[in-house]
Amino acid sequence: MLVSLHSHSGEFCRHASGSLEEVVESAIAKGFKVYGLSEHVHRFDMRDLYPEEAGITLEDLSATFERFTMMSNHLKAKYADKIELLVGMETENIRQGDMQRTLDVLKHHSDRIDYLVGSVHHVNGIPIDFDRPTYERCLVSLAGDDIAARQRSLFEQYFDAQHEVIQQLQPEVIGHFDLCRLWDPQISFRDSPTVWHRIERNVKAAVSYGALFEVNAAAFRKGWTTAYPGPDILQLIMSLGGRLTLSDDSHGPHAVGLHYEDAIRYLRSYRVDNLWYLSMLAQSRSLGDQRQSLAVYKEITGSMTVDRSRREREASGNLQGKAMVEHRMQGLIIPVLRRRTPPHSDIRR
Repeated sequence: MLVSLHSHSGEFCRHASGSLEEVVESAIAKGFKVYGLSEHVHRFDMRDLYPEEAGITLEDLSATFERFTMMSNHLKAKYADKIELLVGMETENIRQGDMQRTLDVLKHHSDRIDYLVGSVHHVNGIPIDFDRPTYERCLVSLAGDDIAARQRSLFEQYFDAQHEVIQQLQPEVIGHFDLCRLWDPQISFRDSPTVWHRIERNVKAAVSYGALFEVNAAAFRKGWTTAYPGPDILQLIMSLGGRLTLSDDSHGPHAVGLHYEDAIRYLRSYRVDNLWYLSMLAQSRSLGDQRQSLAVYKEITGSMTVDRSRREREASGNLQGKAMVEHRMQGLIIPVLRRRTPPHSDIRR
């Protein structure tokens, strides 16, 4: 079953290509069953714009994201009989206050956004994945007597920023966990106790609320021999009971499903048997509420089992309405309790 929970299009992301509808059509043509449209949240500071965004304003970025949420939901309805589309937002954590600003954006779009991809792309206010010279500029900006010390500082700050995303936003999907070693994939985080401690802390925090860790196939097109995360973190996630999902992180229709064969071979080499994904379940009509709820599924030899959704975890036993929803697949009937509240409404106010 083909699934991806992380993608972009040139219509709403200037370093991508193609329209959002072309991305959707490519996913349908390639046989995807669930596909996440997950554009970057707009930046909140002019200093954080990329070179290709020269000449535009923060208001322009906000309006572009607004259009993304509208178009993605339009396509979600238009192609509902061909593919299950989910609407996501990929996070940033660049400057102090960005977490609250992200919560404000999420509140504003609460009826249009299904889930979050929790990602970090900057350290010390500098993008670390734009190109090698920019990454090296980031290293130079950090304190340290030598390159090793500065790189350790970069990793520590990256994982601290990631921890803030995990703790404050509780994203359903953790994006490219170890993007910080993009330019040096051979680095072993275990060699630095302070870095590895942060990684363990972050994985445990994400596991505690049931997040999915994406196995991001885009690493292969960046020259890696594995997906993100690398083997050390992949094995840690598995050992701590973390849930893995698959994403192409496509930046255009040409990259939909790209390198999935490589990603699957990588997972099989570490005996990964189960992959998880997100899906929507319609609420009982008897409640008079037509909202849909996000749930987590696990693929096991062709069948699916369902886990408690985010809303149920937030409810902490205080479920409103207690709608009983049945999901049938290959003879399997799974009852799911549902709340009558929109996604993220409790913890993201």
